[in-house]
Amino acid sequence: MSMTSRTPQKILLLSMAVALVAVIYLVHLWTQQSGPPIKVGILHSMSGTMAISETPVVDAVLLAIEEINASGGLLGGRKVVPVLADGRSDWPTFARESRRLLTQDKVCAVFGCWTSASRKTVRPVFEELGGLLFYPVQYEGLEQSPNIVYLGAAPNQQIIPAVKWAFDNLGSRKFYLVGSDYVFPRAANAVISDQVKALGAKVVGEDYIPLGRTDVEGIVTKIAAAKPDVILNTINGDTNVAFFKALRAAGISPRMIPTISFSIGENELPSLNPSTCVGDYAVWNYFQTLDGQRNTDFVTAFRKRYGSERVVSDPMEAAYCAVNLWAQAVEEAGTENTDAVRKTILDQSMAAPEGVILIDPETQHAWRPVRVGRIRADGQFDIVWDSHRPVRPQPFPLSRTPAEWEQFLNALKAGWNGHWAAPAH
Repeated sequence: MSMTSRTPQKILLLSMAVALVAVIYLVHLWTQQSGPPIKVGILHSMSGTMAISETPVVDAVLLAIEEINASGGLLGGRKVVPVLADGRSDWPTFARESRRLLTQDKVCAVFGCWTSASRKTVRPVFEELGGLLFYPVQYEGLEQSPNIVYLGAAPNQQIIPAVKWAFDNLGSRKFYLVGSDYVFPRAANAVISDQVKALGAKVVGEDYIPLGRTDVEGIVTKIAAAKPDVILNTINGDTNVAFFKALRAAGISPRMIPTISFSIGENELPSLNPSTCVGDYAVWNYFQTLDGQRNTDFVTAFRKRYGSERVVSDPMEAAYCAVNLWAQAVEEAGTENTDAVRKTILDQSMAAPEGVILIDPETQHAWRPVRVGRIRADGQFDIVWDSHRPVRPQPFPLSRTPAEWEQFLNALKAGWNGHWAAPAH
């Protein structure tokens, strides 16, 4: 065979070799860009007394994940895959499910919890296993963990300004405190009592209802007898339905004695019959009625995904922001590795629907604005007071030392047989 006859074969072989190298390179490039999915956990009560509040938060988290995936995913095209777990409004279930998410499902972050009882129950699990929890709900403070990013309001971003606002704007001098019987309301009301005393006002009553209970008439009778200027409400879950119904049945209207709530938002109001609550108040960092294009885009996207009748609330917006802040931290770290993200999350901020939100590197809590909303007949809120700027978080109120607050919490836990909520009777 002549050299001339071999030339086409050489050219063919060379072309095949070049093509093979190109395919190998493209496969390598594709695997580098896409890679395995990034698994995250979503741990909320989708059943039980807290489902009324927590299920909508799950929807907001899923929306954020879907948007991230639609825009190309993370780390060069890797998809974020949510793993859902139902806490069932039961603290031991939260602990078991958090352990499962971290050890079996191998998620790199968890977005979840509503009540402080659930958060405090899972905290040791996250600290033991080195997990990272993004917590989206206002709470009592008195806590700081390197394994939790606190997106919800600390006391100085909700309950403390609410008391001062009521004192200044409603002329409130007699306060009645009512809440669910677990750690958040108990601790929040201790913070409130300190502040009321410092203002020269008075707490004229303080009562608690086990989560999920509806026998509230006795407490309402005591409220009517005490004749407070304002009721500060830290009831969580569907007990609120019974409480507001009993208030109205006793003739206690918002005009007579307004109620300021700290756990009632746009999702809870429809169950309370908003028309009977017009003139009552809630204090949050975000309301759906906020002006601004970013909020309009957020509400529009949520309704496009879940239905035009749906509403959004503060914990939903905070959870949505939590996913996006985590995603930014993952990109900055160049990995979803939890330890790496725990470092880069401290540098994150974003232009959120509520305005600028940023993570405070000293406390791992979020800087957030404070707003007071007055309930409207349509189940939305008119914003009657606004801090107009993000407020730096202060997890430990200065009315007591951190050691005194720790002693207070330990006494609560001891009184509840080592749990963070009163036992059901």
